[in-house]
Amino acid sequence: MGSLDSNLGPGSPTSIGEFRPLDPEEFRKQAHQMVDFIADYYKNIEEYPVLSGVQPGYLRTQLPESAPYRPESFESILNDVQKTIIPGMTHWLSPNFFAFFPATVSSAAFVGEMLCTCFNSVGFNWLASPAATELEIVVMDWLANMLKLPKSFMFSGTGGGVIQNTTSEAILCTLVAARDRALQIIGASNIGKLVVYGSDQTHSTYTKVCKLAGIFPCNIRSLPTSAETGFSLSPVVLRKVIEADVAAGLVPLYLCATVGTTSTTAIDPLPDLAELANEYKIWLHVDAAYGGSACICPEFQHYLDGIERVDSLSMSPHKWLLSYLDCCCLWVKNPSSMINALSTDPEYLRNKLTGSDSVVDYKDWQVGTGRRFKAIRLWLVLRSYGVANLQSHIRSDILLAKMFEGLVKADPRFEIVVPRLFSLVCFRLKADSGADPFHQELLNRKLLEWVNSTGRVYMTHTIVGSTYMLRFAIGATLTEKRHVVNAWKLIKEGADAVLQHGAGYPVM
Repeated sequence: MGSLDSNLGPGSPTSIGEFRPLDPEEFRKQAHQMVDFIADYYKNIEEYPVLSGVQPGYLRTQLPESAPYRPESFESILNDVQKTIIPGMTHWLSPNFFAFFPATVSSAAFVGEMLCTCFNSVGFNWLASPAATELEIVVMDWLANMLKLPKSFMFSGTGGGVIQNTTSEAILCTLVAARDRALQIIGASNIGKLVVYGSDQTHSTYTKVCKLAGIFPCNIRSLPTSAETGFSLSPVVLRKVIEADVAAGLVPLYLCATVGTTSTTAIDPLPDLAELANEYKIWLHVDAAYGGSACICPEFQHYLDGIERVDSLSMSPHKWLLSYLDCCCLWVKNPSSMINALSTDPEYLRNKLTGSDSVVDYKDWQVGTGRRFKAIRLWLVLRSYGVANLQSHIRSDILLAKMFEGLVKADPRFEIVVPRLFSLVCFRLKADSGADPFHQELLNRKLLEWVNSTGRVYMTHTIVGSTYMLRFAIGATLTEKRHVVNAWKLIKEGADAVLQHGAGYPVM
């Protein structure tokens, strides 16, 4: 690529010289600088407050109102990242990040992302980049084997898998497939009769996705859960709701079950739900975004019992399998249903191989057309670490969670609110005997505010069954035992302060 206008002289106000946006040697130099910058960030990440303390709009006051007319040096840009961007970052990779669910990373995934970006493949069909498509096929079957999924979900069997961006997209694609399959039977004019089901613990994005798929809001069922069932979806409750819908002339369409809910990591009973779904010809999708990763360990695979009777399954390796955002793996038992619903066939993409149905065109397995070469990132993770190390990583996090759970139980001021299943511990500070629920909630809100305001730890909360609780999610790649122990010491310090001054104690 040449200069903007070769006829302009050196004195011209618009002359900037030759423009080469991808010079291999300049790239080499800048990439080395960037790797050093990133490595130093990872090395020193504990020095930063986990939760950013900036105020809304802080960045607009520190950056120019318009983009620079002339190029700026790479060094000055990196300097601005350090001075203006990092202070506004909540550091998800901090070993003291215990909020939400972790977004795990690794050296292998990082260099895999570098390769993904390097090739810049837009692999919408097989011909656009054969290696990108075929590696994804291989990796999805590898991961399916690690989970001990039946052959009906694999390309080596009768199913197949695809890497989506997020669980939301995985649910949307399968829901649209289920919708179109049903409308072929009942007619498009009856879309208002379609009903979908989940629990009050199903991810909040489910309602949004259902609306996008054209499901009437009044037909989105969110069934209540309770502590008695561990906040999992009750098949008894579900059957009653389905029977009532059928009696009202509605058509049960789709059920989203969860292996590891966001609030408490509850596990829905797949065998019983699958039996019910099969009886009413409901598409059953399993959202195992978080809990699915643990199922590469034999001792947790029973959480997927009954999976052979479901229609689709998704899990997110970016949550616990060290693969960076974003990476959601979706397997479907009957790919043709999804392909029929999502397929596009513009003239400019037609070719002999696609027309012969001898290849996979992943554009027909997703919402968009273009797609990145994400499989190479996951491939590097699986090859660099092997199943044994990934299992060890999962088990290590769970052992740390067990340790934290033990520390909580050993302090009579605290209690575990729901049973721990993986590496999330849900707990709360007890209120005085006879205190009302509002006072207890306020006490724990103050404790959470106190802990997070220190910048030394970041946690989040949830409310389940009208109970406010604190969530301590272990899983950040850099977290070690000392970080968990120090976090507990900080929590106890906060409890001392809050209990001493009461729920009205001001935040630090």
